[in-house]
Amino acid sequence: MKILVINCGSSSLKYQLIDMDTETSLVQGLVERIGIDGSILTQKVEGKEKYIIQEDMVDHKVAIKHVLNALIDEKNGVIKSMEEIGAVGHRVVHGGEKYSQSVIIDENVLESIRDCISLAPLHNPPNIIGIDACRELMPNTPMVAVFDTAFHQTMPKEAYICALPYELYEKYGIRKYGFHGTSHMYVSQKVAEVMKKDIKDLKIITCHLGNGCSLAAIKGGKSIDTSMGFTPLAGVMMGTRAGSIDPSVISFLVEEKGYTMNEVDELLNKKSGVLGISGVSSDFRDVLEESEKGNERAKLALDIFNYKVKAQIAAYAGIMGGVDAIVFTAGIGENSSITRKECLSGLEFLGFNIDENKNSVRGKIQEISTDDSKIKVFVIPTNEELMIARETVKLVNNK
Repeated sequence: MKILVINCGSSSLKYQLIDMDTETSLVQGLVERIGIDGSILTQKVEGKEKYIIQEDMVDHKVAIKHVLNALIDEKNGVIKSMEEIGAVGHRVVHGGEKYSQSVIIDENVLESIRDCISLAPLHNPPNIIGIDACRELMPNTPMVAVFDTAFHQTMPKEAYICALPYELYEKYGIRKYGFHGTSHMYVSQKVAEVMKKDIKDLKIITCHLGNGCSLAAIKGGKSIDTSMGFTPLAGVMMGTRAGSIDPSVISFLVEEKGYTMNEVDELLNKKSGVLGISGVSSDFRDVLEESEKGNERAKLALDIFNYKVKAQIAAYAGIMGGVDAIVFTAGIGENSSITRKECLSGLEFLGFNIDENKNSVRGKIQEISTDDSKIKVFVIPTNEELMIARETVKLVNNK
């Protein structure tokens, strides 16, 4: 069965077509600047030149129409007709408390996703637009929603309830939800497979370190805690996001310094983190380069980041009563040997040492701890698209 995986952002759309008989990605594509001048679709197929369409795409429906045409294009496509697409898997950022698993989309599910817009105002609306467009263009093809939040719905109450008046949870659903669930689920399952162990017997800490960063404590294959919270702003410091800070900073800036709430929101989400401290960039490669040249603020930004990740790893080892494997994934986690080394420096007492040669790996599966380490440390490239496709096939086959 061939599964089309769709990930809709506010003005972009990523897609892959995956042949699930072999779990091979047949095509990867990206549509940028939807609803903005200069819309562009770029499609990559192994062994073929990039296929580029530059044409105004006023909305996601027009963009998805171009995607479907690109897939069946005689010269640049990979399938003969739309009938070959067995189902569509949609990444949906927020499923609230209702969904602890992926689900086949119907009107009720769509309504529930709409109900979560207030919890993810930037992400859920484009996810819904993508689903609506696909349903209109492919009315007979099953659609599945795979939620970023679902994997973390196994957290116990002591992990997800905020220390606020309880009625705020009951009335407004204010609690920790956690994100990057699809990635945490994929890499935790993959590391168990690589270790040749049953995931039910393992305590795993997964570190998804990209422009957005989150860690998860996974015990027996279930998420028991994660660092992001009510929104993806909480947790460790990130590329442009502050992570967890004293909430009084917000009222101080608004009441004492005249900031508006919108300005504070923009500050915390887009101007803080590594960018805010370094004054250089949100891209770790640029900040690392500046740090090596002696830029003190760039060095400080990296030191704070590494410190925050290290503290979170230690905390999760504590709440699980130990750890069997630590996993690094996503852009920084997979590619930055220095970040991995610094995030783990000082935690050797847990029972591992890092092998410098093995740690030089970029973007492929590799154990980076020494052979005699009691705790194993791995680099595992994430594959959220494959996880979405697997979830989609599982649901469609059990229909």
